[in-house]
Amino acid sequence: MEKIIMEHGSGGRATNELIKEIFEAQFDNDVLSQMEDAAVVPGDATIAMTTDSFVVTPIEFPGGDIGRLSICGTVNDLCMRGAVPKYITCGFILEEGVEIEILKRIVKSMADTAKEAGVQIVAGDTKVIQGNGGIIINTSGVGFVPKHVDIKAANAEDGDVIIVSGNLGDHHATILSQRMNITNSIKSDNAPLQEMVSKLIEAKIPVHVLRDVTRGGLATVLKELAVASGLKFDILHENLPVDPQVEAFCGLLGLDPLYMGNEGKLVAVVPKDYAVQAIEIIRGCPYGENADMIGTVTTPDDDNEIGSLIMKTDIGGHRFLDILQGEGLPRIC
Repeated sequence: MEKIIMEHGSGGRATNELIKEIFEAQFDNDVLSQMEDAAVVPGDATIAMTTDSFVVTPIEFPGGDIGRLSICGTVNDLCMRGAVPKYITCGFILEEGVEIEILKRIVKSMADTAKEAGVQIVAGDTKVIQGNGGIIINTSGVGFVPKHVDIKAANAEDGDVIIVSGNLGDHHATILSQRMNITNSIKSDNAPLQEMVSKLIEAKIPVHVLRDVTRGGLATVLKELAVASGLKFDILHENLPVDPQVEAFCGLLGLDPLYMGNEGKLVAVVPKDYAVQAIEIIRGCPYGENADMIGTVTTPDDDNEIGSLIMKTDIGGHRFLDILQGEGLPRIC
């Protein structure tokens, strides 16, 4: 079975063949095919930019792979500022010993996901290093922010409603199941959320805040938003959407879905008068069928509640939540 060797990173014939036979074959477009040192692309608007690196283990898992994950992560980061994602660059660090067939699957997955998300992969780079057959992908993305769109963490206001777009912890549970050889049917939720965000904006929903729920989980995200706004975030445990399999998995291992990562879910903070419409829009989009309202934003009663995240439990108690402490599960993205 053909594998990556150091010669593939030499810059010579083997490198050119790798680029043409795998990357260009899948990512082909008018910009990339020029094979210039930098891509020149059209655009005349406020620009959003992001970059991220993906090191997930295993690189293929139920519901996705490192290729799909890299596109989804970059697209979603742009969307969380209200931008329309347009262009992506990707850098591959391939460890010697990667099977060519695996690399082909990963690259095709990236191409398919980019097409789904409506973005072009316009430039890239490949390096080969010594190792044990691993793959690391770095992606950078550019999107354009429509006029009058201003979405950021500090924009939450008193009276706003907090919405989550679906079940918590799916990706985290999938990766951990694979590492522990636990058999179940849990699948990663890695997905691009551009349609969900664009429809909210097109409907003129005055979205104050968007944030994707990734490493650190929902509690970490909401705590960060509460601190950024200087307000109090109150959530209801009974409203948190969790798949029964993931809930059972958490019970077995003593995990908390509030601190488990997703790769295809977002939190939206919108004015109360728009909450029902926003939930209907999200539920009508791919990957948003389990969206629900989980809480509200309020003015703190005293200084101790500034930037606080408080969850009402099922028995009527209150639990102060903080950001994730410690490492959590490494390399989930």
